[in-house]
Amino acid sequence: MDPIKLIKSVYSSLLLCFSIAIIMGMIATKQTNLSENAHPAAAYCLLWAAIIWLTMVEGGQASLVGLIPVNAELYANSHPKAYKCTQITNKGDNLDRYLLGRQFMVVLVVFCVNISGGPIGGAEIWGFPAWLKGIFLEAGLAMILLTCNIGQLASQVNASLCMLDYTDNYFALFTLWVAMAIEFSGLLHASYLVQLAVAALAGKKIESNEEPRSVGASIFFFARCLASLAILCFCLAVTFESLFAGKTTMWEGVPPTVAVIVFFILMALVGMLEGMQVAFFAVAKLPKSERGSSPFAIKTCELLFRGEGYNMPAFMVGRQLCVVSCMFFIARVTSLNYPEGETIFGVSAGLQSFFELGFLGALITTILASISWQLVASAFPMLFL
Repeated sequence: MDPIKLIKSVYSSLLLCFSIAIIMGMIATKQTNLSENAHPAAAYCLLWAAIIWLTMVEGGQASLVGLIPVNAELYANSHPKAYKCTQITNKGDNLDRYLLGRQFMVVLVVFCVNISGGPIGGAEIWGFPAWLKGIFLEAGLAMILLTCNIGQLASQVNASLCMLDYTDNYFALFTLWVAMAIEFSGLLHASYLVQLAVAALAGKKIESNEEPRSVGASIFFFARCLASLAILCFCLAVTFESLFAGKTTMWEGVPPTVAVIVFFILMALVGMLEGMQVAFFAVAKLPKSERGSSPFAIKTCELLFRGEGYNMPAFMVGRQLCVVSCMFFIARVTSLNYPEGETIFGVSAGLQSFFELGFLGALITTILASISWQLVASAFPMLFL
């Protein structure tokens, strides 16, 4: 093995172990968001359940997308559960529906990890100096390393190498059905409005593997789009009201105006990284002569495809870390933190408690900072670069 790669592997493993120890210690001493208000056992269960589910959400995507060109009948008997999964995703536009619902699951899991393992203000552990606490606790490096290394990157690599084995279980089938149910609920249908707008601007017809919708199906589809748009607007209203009132889990001392600016910057960063991934895959299929004349696009492509093809996977790993980092920061910025007995817009205490879980921020992030940018990048890959 290359000595440099060996050194990187060793210190990466040590950092991961150190991060896990810190998070477990914080939960045990009731210094995380959930363990402070509930028993530490609840925080442990939610944290590891979220991480384990994330491994299937991420690995399942790599497997199901990779199995598209493979004749399903070849593994119908040897891998029956994987066969059931691909029978669903390979039918019509179900793969796109699965990917839409799956994207929300990824963001939701990251927010759950933040709830269970995110440190409270002024957390102390093992006499760490201020600079070390700032890096691993306040900046969230411990949770980022745990989420990316165990929940995402390792599962993606394993699933890409063992696509059939990874999805040949009821856990994968259950995860697929949950993603499909999320899409069917219409919660994310505002994204389709963005898709229609982008297609109209591009002068392109949206390609589909299904017959045109009937009148009834169209009414049901657009009704869900409008409902999703209304829910999104409400989530934005609650989030901005809380940001301007200074009643989120944003770091103390940060002015409300700065918090709003940080929110927009983080959303833009996540959107850019999500869109770049889609654009890079689209551009990789084009010959060099068709990659446009924009100097920025040309320089980006030269850097991406330079050498022996190492830069593309290196970007994907770095991108994953950056996206998860931004999502943890967005979770902190958007999660509500109202004094006991006080509610926003006069809602009930139960609904206020639900708002404070941070799921409103997860919905906003999924639609505005993830899916919408992916749709734009898929329609205009070269212009995006």
